[in-house]
Amino acid sequence: MRNKFDEQLEKLHVELIQMGAACEDAISAAAEALLKGDTALADAAEEAEKDIDQREREVENLCLKLLLQQQPVARDLREISAALKMISDLERIGDQAADIAELTRYIHLTDGLSRLHIGEMARAVIAMVTDSVDSFVKGDLALARAVRAADDQVDALFEQVKRELIDLIAADAAAGEVGLDILMVAKYLERIGDHATNVAEWVEYSLTGVHPSDD
Repeated sequence: MRNKFDEQLEKLHVELIQMGAACEDAISAAAEALLKGDTALADAAEEAEKDIDQREREVENLCLKLLLQQQPVARDLREISAALKMISDLERIGDQAADIAELTRYIHLTDGLSRLHIGEMARAVIAMVTDSVDSFVKGDLALARAVRAADDQVDALFEQVKRELIDLIAADAAAGEVGLDILMVAKYLERIGDHATNVAEWVEYSLTGVHPSDD
């Protein structure tokens, strides 16, 4: 019985890695669509979001099977319940990447706007998503806590983008409309960082039995 449970638990890990990879692809494609003005990349981000939705349903079904058929013990129960929470955040990450992709269809970056720290924000949140899922699969508490710390960097980048946009709009009022769209992109990236942090917090709960919000 335990061997069967371990096999299904390993399958859960693989499914979560694949879901996390799809999130990374969606964010990367959406950010590149903005920076390169490439609608094909925007399409790719939106397709990745559909894949993420499908993977969420598959992981949810697997978790329910583990709960109903395998009678997990306390540690296993925490791991499965954490996975159920995590996929909700991963699904929201996919939604927000698709929202970015949709906005990119209406944004044309000038030289000044292309120097904003959007690309750096995107790379930072992709790393957070990767590390949050890896921390779950590897049972790595230190990595989960590093993800939580990395969110401060993303928040700082968001504030930097806001300041840069304010300066650009002050210098050229005509940049106001596209500036607001780019601010929305930055906000979506900041929210993706928040969701990756949520994933890391559920990893910490699965490993310790204590959610960081309870500290």
